[in-house]
Formats: sequence, structure tokens, C-alpha cells
Amino acid sequence: MKKSLRTKIGVFIFIAALLFLMLPGEAFASIGVSARSAILIEQETGRVLYEKDAYTQRRIASITKIMTAILAIESGKMNEKVTVSQNAAGTEGSSLYLKEGEKITLENLVYGLMLRSGNDAAVAIAEEVGGSLEGFVTLMNQKAEEIGMSHTVFMNPHGLDDHENHLSTAYDMAILTQYAMNNDTYRIISSTKVHKAPNASEDWDYVWRNKNKMLNLYPDSTGGKTGYTKRAKRTLVSTAERDGMTLIAVTLDAPDDWDDHISMFNWGFSNYELTLLEPKGTLKAVKKEPYKGNVILSRDLIYPLAKEERDQVKSTIQLVKPPDKEDWDKLGSNEPVGMYFVKLNNETVIKAPIIYESAKKETKGFWNFFKNLFTIDTGRELNG
Repeated sequence: MKKSLRTKIGVFIFIAALLFLMLPGEAFASIGVSARSAILIEQETGRVLYEKDAYTQRRIASITKIMTAILAIESGKMNEKVTVSQNAAGTEGSSLYLKEGEKITLENLVYGLMLRSGNDAAVAIAEEVGGSLEGFVTLMNQKAEEIGMSHTVFMNPHGLDDHENHLSTAYDMAILTQYAMNNDTYRIISSTKVHKAPNASEDWDYVWRNKNKMLNLYPDSTGGKTGYTKRAKRTLVSTAERDGMTLIAVTLDAPDDWDDHISMFNWGFSNYELTLLEPKGTLKAVKKEPYKGNVILSRDLIYPLAKEERDQVKSTIQLVKPPDKEDWDKLGSNEPVGMYFVKLNNETVIKAPIIYESAKKETKGFWNFFKNLFTIDTGRELNG
């Protein structure tokens, strides 16, 4: 009887172990996330390090204002003064308490938008940059399409629940933030803890403190945007940088969003490292003439890798068939002559053009030779 009981227990443990091994990868992430949707990506490459239902459309509340901010910055009007309309001054929800007829620079409106989440600032920005709310919403959706936000529909510049189909996903908001973080002005504003702006209608200045508590809670925090409406619940985008690697975290409908983001950042920084796979400059792996010593990469090839992934990275160099000897002089400098591929687990994660570098200053259109089949393949493993 005892032997039978021990056998049953052993079988139970064995089955439990098998079920544990069959759990999705997310279970091994050791991240406690309260959000209905969440994602963690690396800024430079956009690699998704962690996700939880990140591709489901949800309400996004005031993280909408990341798009409003970057469009304002890119408009080239940051130093121009905006006259606040009655429509803007009367916008409901979180506010800078702007007054109708007040004049304030677009730059200060963007600071108020990002730090205090001013809905009145969002409308004032939209009317200035887009000519009208409708015109600005068109710009928002055009930009969304341009940068690959394929599951996003913007209907207003602030994120209030005044339209049923104002929706996005955690993934789309991450790639929007990735795009915005490439802008120096956006990075400065997003990371600002306190901003003072002149108040033309009063004898005191505006002083806006950032609502994003991550700037104080997390030492490596570099910015982000908070959001909340009754229907969207708590939404949050935040960024953090450590050892040269920037991570972007997004949560939608997250009761414990601060803890969610801290957990994701700690996990990401502990498990991944931004790894140099191939430095820019001459490709020493190319040994065949006439390309030997004459082909380069114009940028460093880097990718966030976990330690156990480093031995799984492989590179392939593919070059076009070189021209006949009598046509060699047609080859100009700084022309693409091939591609450098990096694969991880048989999936291509990096594609970079290989450039021919010569002393010639003019180019003769050698790219036409690229229609030929690739003929030189160099496969090798990279250990990062």
C-alpha cells in the first residue's frame, strides 16, 4: 500500500513537472504584472523582451498625448505664441487652467501637456498645429500609419473617452514612444521633473511638476507619460536607461502600474544586455577579391541578448557578383553591394547594407549590379 502511494505521488510530481515545462515563456519571466496589457521593448532595435496581451486594442487615456507632443515638436512652431481659444480653455478633465485669449508659446504648452497632462493644452496645440481638432486628428492618424501603429485609431489629442473608437495597443504605444525618443526635444521634455512658464494674465508664473512618479521611484527612469480615465483605467508609458540600454514599458488598465514598470525594468536589465555583434567599419570577414578591405558597415550592429542566446547568433554576408574587369572603374564609392544578415534562432533580426568604399568621389550607378544573384556567402557564428 505504501509502495502504491509512493508510486502515485511520483507520477503526480512527474505530471506536474511536465505541465510546468509546457507553460508559455511568459511564466518564466518572473514578472508580476497587474496590467491587462503590458509590453517591454528595447529602444534601439525595438525587440520585444516581454509582453502580455500587448496586441489587443484598448482605451489609452492620456498616453495619447505622446503623439500630440511629438507632432507639436516636429511642427517647427515651438517658439511661436498660441492664442488659447474658448474651446481649448473649456476642455474638461485635467487642466493647466488656461484662459481664453491667453498667449503662451507652443513649447510651454507641450511642457504643460506632458508634465501636468493638460487637456486644455492638448486642444490648444491641436488647433495651432492642425488648424482645427479635426485637422490635427488627421495628422495623428497619418503619423501613426507612417511609423507602423497598425492597430491604432486616434479621435482626439488628449485621450478623453469622448469617442468610442479612440483605441490603441500596448505594442503600438511602445513603437510610438520608440519613435518619439529619437527626438532630442521630446526626451528633454519627457524627463523634466519641474518646469516654470510665464503666465501672461497673472503676476505669478506657472510651475508644473511631472505627474510621472517613475522619475522619482526608479533611479534609471528617463521619462514617460501617465494616463487615466474611468473607462480606460490607469495607463502608463515609461522609459529607463542603464549601461547604454534604454527600455520602454507600457501598461494598459493596470491597478499597480508603478510596480508593474519597476518589475519589468528590473527584469529586463537583469536578463538582457545590449550586445555589439559587428562594429561599423571595414568588414574583416570578407576575404575574397575584389571586395577584401573595401566593404564596410556604416553603423554598429547591436542587439539585446540574454546570456544563453549569445551562442545562438549567426551572421551571413551576401555580396553581389562583382562587375567584369573592364567595368570595374564604373564602381563608385559609397554604393551598396550586399547585405549583412544576423539571425537568432533561425529568425533574421538585423539586415544592414554593405557599402563599397573607394577613393572615387562620384558614383556611377553600380547599384544596377545588385540585380545579379548573390554569389558570395560567408556564414559564421558570433558570440557577442
